[in-house]
Amino acid sequence: MSQAIETADKLDKLEAESIYILREAYKKLGKLGMLWSIGKDSTVLLWLAKKAFYGHCPFPFIHVDTKHKIPEMIAYRDRVAKELNLDLIVHTNQAAIDAGMGPDKGRLACCQALKTEGLKQVVKEYGFDGLIVGVRRDEEGSRSKERVFSERKEDDAWDYANQLPELWDQFKTDFPKGHHIRVHPLLAWNELDIWEYIRRENIPIIDLYFAKNGKRYRSLGCACCTGQIESEADTLDKIIEELKHTTTSERAGRKQDQEDSYAMQKLRKEGYM
Repeated sequence: MSQAIETADKLDKLEAESIYILREAYKKLGKLGMLWSIGKDSTVLLWLAKKAFYGHCPFPFIHVDTKHKIPEMIAYRDRVAKELNLDLIVHTNQAAIDAGMGPDKGRLACCQALKTEGLKQVVKEYGFDGLIVGVRRDEEGSRSKERVFSERKEDDAWDYANQLPELWDQFKTDFPKGHHIRVHPLLAWNELDIWEYIRRENIPIIDLYFAKNGKRYRSLGCACCTGQIESEADTLDKIIEELKHTTTSERAGRKQDQEDSYAMQKLRKEGYM
């Protein structure tokens, strides 16, 4: 079997599984929302949701705005939301911003206040029973411990050491009242799958990922904590080829990951997105 056919078969399988998960979540859970970070993964998830529900997304999209995002991300968010007529909730932990929270207070403290607490506020204000999130197992260590249907307790905490396995795609969808569920339709995808799917489906993506003057973003986040990589990959084909040979981790440019060896696990345990 040729490499091209193997790739097409793999993408077909991943797409089918993700659409099944999205429909299963819509059928089994209560009020749902989908996080949209503007990055490549959540934009692929947006595309899959439109496929799963025949062009209409039956739940709102949520963007937790830290007010420190790369400005082009906000411009892209507003333009695409208008073009696609998205039901978009934009939320900021304004009390933390007003109190002067920023990376100078400590990057983990900043993430906790502006992302984790901001997300908790959205869940509480809108009464969501489930959040659909575009995380992948290969992205970083703590995400590899996630389940497709992952429980968060009343205090939004994640008990990663006490989770049932999801054997043969049998998902646990019954949870105690007051808990909410994180649904991860992209958990089995890897970074290369995402880019090959973007190329196959011709998905519009923010141009920060494409190299300019020898640099590009491989992962997007807050401007103060997200670095660029050295790269000449200014097309989808070149990004895919670059990823086939790279030995650098996808989040190597994210400064909050470097604060502590278990930074992301500590954040996710407390309810990080």
